[in-house]
Amino acid sequence: MLLDIAEVARQSGLAPSALRFYEKRKLIVSRGRNGLRRTFDADVISRLALITCARSAGFTLTQIGRFLATRPGDTDLRARMAERAKTLDEEIERLTRMRDGLRHAARCKHDPLVECPKFKAFFGEPARKRA
Repeated sequence: MLLDIAEVARQSGLAPSALRFYEKRKLIVSRGRNGLRRTFDADVISRLALITCARSAGFTLTQIGRFLATRPGDTDLRARMAERAKTLDEEIERLTRMRDGLRHAARCKHDPLVECPKFKAFFGEPARKRA
């Protein structure tokens, strides 16, 4: 099933100009044209979701392009992917502590709030489990 660029833009939430840019960078491939409009295979939607996720995780388009083209034998790129996964784990842990601290702060009655021992504990030792 082919989708025209307007439908891909609608489903992906990306502007048609972004789709053309991604195509120019060889991150996605159009299958042809329907009149003046580019057409894409329907699976482009999941590829765009991956690209969007990777962008929000801090990857550059160049890095994403290499990732999309990687093969099983590309051990150097796979090692860099593993390093990036570790960095993301650390970021997720930091954000989880922030989220949990804010949830506690939203219901805490300590005055002043920032002096609450439980609140402060969320920003202390990262590996410690919290109630």
